[in-house]
Amino acid sequence: MTRGEKGPTMGVEEEYFLVDPGSRTVVPAGSLVLRRAADILRDRVSGELTEYQFEAKTPPCSGLDDLRAQLARIRTAVVAAAATEGLRAAASGTPVLAAHGPAPIRDDPAYRPGLDAYRALNDSYALCALHTHVQVPDLEHAVLVCNHLRPWLPLLVALSANSPFWEGRDTGYASWRTVSGGQWPVAGPPPYFTSADHYKRLCATLTETGAAVGDHTLLWDVRPSAHVPTVEIRVMDVPTRLEETAALAALVRALVARALERVAGGDPGPQVCPALLRAAYWRAARDGCSGDALDLRSGALVPVSRLVGDLVDQARPALEEYGELAPVTAVLGELTGRGGAERQRAAFARRSRLVDVVDELIQQTASVPALREADGMAEVGGAGFSCT
Repeated sequence: MTRGEKGPTMGVEEEYFLVDPGSRTVVPAGSLVLRRAADILRDRVSGELTEYQFEAKTPPCSGLDDLRAQLARIRTAVVAAAATEGLRAAASGTPVLAAHGPAPIRDDPAYRPGLDAYRALNDSYALCALHTHVQVPDLEHAVLVCNHLRPWLPLLVALSANSPFWEGRDTGYASWRTVSGGQWPVAGPPPYFTSADHYKRLCATLTETGAAVGDHTLLWDVRPSAHVPTVEIRVMDVPTRLEETAALAALVRALVARALERVAGGDPGPQVCPALLRAAYWRAARDGCSGDALDLRSGALVPVSRLVGDLVDQARPALEEYGELAPVTAVLGELTGRGGAERQRAAFARRSRLVDVVDELIQQTASVPALREADGMAEVGGAGFSCT
């Protein structure tokens, strides 16, 4: 992976649900649609734990415009592959409508150790996230960058919250995916690491205890990638709108770039009280961008908009350098005013019909910028990021 012209390269993984356009319930057709999508996307598409979903991934991108174009190509192919099987793709953190009972698990040898270890936890792991990878020099830099990102993770939960419904009911949370996904033994915000050796020793211990059964089960919300030289930020619900995915990824890249500067200056990152961090996660998952959020620096509740302003100030030097400040802040303003969870609830409120929520998710997932002929699918192949 090479460094972009301005700043580190970035890439994303998006997960999508497959939906029956008649009933609007999720359908266990991941492997079937995956084969269709792979005809175009090749190794940029892969299966997920359940058959309700699958994942697509961009190559490393040099900036926001490059990432937008790659996402447009990928979403166009994903929507087409689903349609070929008479289905629709929907980007939402949780299924709005689903059959009750255990989620159907994909037949993949990689998942078998986790099935044995985690048992009934796997039954409810029908969750779709946005994973953002940002280039870092090595593992030592990666674990210290994670320290710097930990205080911002709850706010990223709030900004991306897009999962208020779960199997036919309103959970009362903006991001039920965050709550549900936090049940795993190695999930949520990572510990504070003093060094790469500290990270490796803890991972080895977790594996020895059986809490982790492979790198893909280290489900921390920010972690060093086990396969590519990146930090992987996994905390966010998948956004329904392409522009939101791109802007949030660009924001994360700017935060990583700023963290790398601090690490180079000898700053290992702030230590955050674990109890306050957990409380901030809960508040962000429940309320999203509505109301107040917990400021981890003061321990006080403050308006979410104030923390978003602080976040932008943190990322501003890098966003200005990359020429991405205006488009990123425009999207953040929209999310702060009316994010994914609010839009889902508004769709339901119009007629009190959950099928209307699903229809809006389908429409917005398929809404991508028109591609120029020169930007067509012929260039969509090549290696992407590949972490579960």
